[in-house]
Order: sequence, then C-alpha cells, then structure tokens
Amino acid sequence: MKILPRSAFGQTVLLIGFLLFINQIVSYISFAIYVFDPHQQQINQLLAKQVRVVFIDIDDAKLSPKMAKAFHNETGIGVYREHDAMAAGLANAVLYSYRSEQMSLLLGGPAEVRIFDGDEYLFWIRAPQAPHLWVKIPINGMEKGSISPLIFFMVVIGLLSVMGGWLFVRQLNRPLKSLELAAKDVGRGDFPDPLTERGTSEIMAVTQAFNQMSKGIKQLEEDRNLLMAGISHDLRTPLTRIRLASEMMHEQDAFLKEGIEIDIDDMNNIIDQFIDYIRHDSKDKAELDDLNELVEEVVNVETPSNRVINTQYGDCPKIPLRHVAVKRALANLVQNAIRYTTGEIDVSTGIEKGFAFIIVSDNGAGIPAADIDRLFQPFTQGDTARGTEGSGLGLAIIKRIVEAHGGTVELTNRTTGGLQAKVRLPLKSK
Repeated sequence: MKILPRSAFGQTVLLIGFLLFINQIVSYISFAIYVFDPHQQQINQLLAKQVRVVFIDIDDAKLSPKMAKAFHNETGIGVYREHDAMAAGLANAVLYSYRSEQMSLLLGGPAEVRIFDGDEYLFWIRAPQAPHLWVKIPINGMEKGSISPLIFFMVVIGLLSVMGGWLFVRQLNRPLKSLELAAKDVGRGDFPDPLTERGTSEIMAVTQAFNQMSKGIKQLEEDRNLLMAGISHDLRTPLTRIRLASEMMHEQDAFLKEGIEIDIDDMNNIIDQFIDYIRHDSKDKAELDDLNELVEEVVNVETPSNRVINTQYGDCPKIPLRHVAVKRALANLVQNAIRYTTGEIDVSTGIEKGFAFIIVSDNGAGIPAADIDRLFQPFTQGDTARGTEGSGLGLAIIKRIVEAHGGTVELTNRTTGGLQAKVRLPLKSK
C-alpha cells in the first residue's frame, strides 16, 4: 500500500504542505532565538534592576512600612512578607524555574520567580537581598492575546499556498490531459487536429513530437488504405474476367465451372475482409442508437431457414454506436456461430457496470482455452473443430470495431458445451 500520492496534484500539495511545515518550524526557532529570548532577557534585567532599587536603602533587610507604602503608590511595586504575600495572590502564582535561574544570576544569589496571569500580569520575586520578603512587580502589555488572528493568518497562508499549487499543476496538466485524450483517439484510429503547443518548454516539445507522430501514422494509414484499394481493384478485375469466361464454358464442364465460381466467391470474400480490417468504419461518427433494434436487425437478416436463433433482449438505453461497424461485428459473430455449429444459437443483451453487452452463444465443440487470445490476432484460425474456412480476420475485425468504441470482447467455453462470445460497449462515449 502506497502512502504517498501518485498524481502530480497530490505530490505538489504534499510538497507545499511539507515546505510550509518546515517554514513554520524555522520561523518559530528564529523568533525564539532573535526575538523572544532577547525580549525575555530585557524583561529579566528590568525586573532585577527594579528589585535592586527596592532594596537599595534597606539595612539588614528591614523594610519600613511607610517607605513600602510610598514606593507602592508611586511605582505599583509592592513588598510583602511571606504571610501577606500569600494573601495578596502569591499562592496562585506559578513557579518558573528558568526565570528563577536567570534572576539568580542577575541578583547575585538564589532567587525565586513566580508569575500570576490573571486580570493583571504580576511577577513575584524573592530576592537574595531579603529572602523573607516578596517583591510584586506588575508588568503591563504582557497579557496573553487572542490566538485567533494567528490561526486565521496561518489558514489563509495555507489555503493560498494550496490554491497556488493547484493552479500551477492545473496549468501544467492541461496540455498533458489533451495529449492523453489525443493518444487514445489515435489508438482507436481517429486522428485529431494538431494539438496547440502550450505550457512549459518540455511539454511543448512533447506536444510537437506527438503532432509529428500522429501526422506520420495518419499518412501511413492513408497509404495503406490506398494500397489496399489498389490491390482490391487489381484483383477484382481479373476475377471478373474469370467469372465471365466460366459462364462461356460447355455444360459438360459444369462441375469445373461450379468450382471456379466458388473459388471466385471465396477470393472476393477474403478481399472484403481485408478491406473491412483496414477500414473498420473509423470515419463514421458514433451516434445514439438502440442496441436491441440493431441486434434484431442482424438476427433477422443472418438467420438461415433451417436454423433457430433464440433472442432475449434486456432493458438497454440508447448508447453511442457506429451503426454500420457494430452491425458488421455482430453479423460476424452470428455467422461464425452458424458456420461452425448445427444446433440452436442464443443471442441476448443487457447492462452491467456501466456497459451494455451482447452475448452470442452456441452449442458447438468450443475451442481450447489456450487458443482464445491467439484467435484475436489477424490471419489466425482455430482448430479443425471450428473449421478452416476464411482468412482468419473475422475475430480481429470484431476486436478492432469493439475497441474503437472503448469496449471489450471475450470468448469463453460454456460449461454445458459450446462457445460464448461477449461484447461489452460503454453506455457513454469516452
């Protein structure tokens, strides 16, 4: 299980978040070293000086009540004995060991510092000059402020950083997404217009290379189609002449004439299969069509008078189809089932997991499981149980047509005997 995100957006957001975290730690340490610590030292020195001022004229640590009261009225600094200090709020003050150590160094002896954080921020200091007395020093401006503005600032900075990363990755991914979609179109035999070269220099270089590749593949496809059309024309012309010549043969050569006509029909069928494999109706546009009506049309046309094809139609919505191409693929499946079996054939439709499906099954001998994937390769035929007629392009044509729609086709042997072909077509165009 991978914890780190794999998408560019997720990785960028994680990187930004990590950098923000490191930045906050560095900022906190810098603030503590260069701002907070010097500020605390200044406060400690100020407090030490005030304590020294309090005890500057005290003989044997005896404090005159009159002087203490006057000093308190003028400065707000109070000097209390232990019992009075407890009553005045010392009992609620918290001991700070670090400040006590610093104050001990500044006052030249063991000192104790306690802080009361209430309505007023008070420092209680027991100085080595008068261990039995406590000095109360109020400090204004050190009350704890609300942390809400800081939290708001941190949230805003985080959101702005994430939004900035999102905009950056989105701008970077736009041409990559266009490349992905265009590559899928080329894989299905559709050649889109040249992509706009935009983005970073590396993305522009990849886009330019893709446009050149797409142009080259398109040119190869057109050359191949032209070559196939030329071959088809050059072959059909002598075949036509041979057919005309066979019509002029004597009646005693009828058996020879029949053989020649069968051979000519087979050659024409093979030429048609070559053209179908090359073309596979890639120029047609997919339009919403009723799959059940298409299946019924094919079954009505392909069913021989001496065969039975059972149909079972599911509740299928209209889906994007290249009508002629899908009709040809379904006709090939039905023709294969008729050619290689003698019993009834079942054809059914339905919906599953975002796909519409067509199932054509027979009760023939089936095919070895090891040969199933191989049969989808061009010019490949099954064993003698499935026959040896044709050029071996039927299943290859079906696969190309189905994959051009973004679907799949699979062959499986039925447990009750026979072969089942299942075509899955997406309910929505991709």
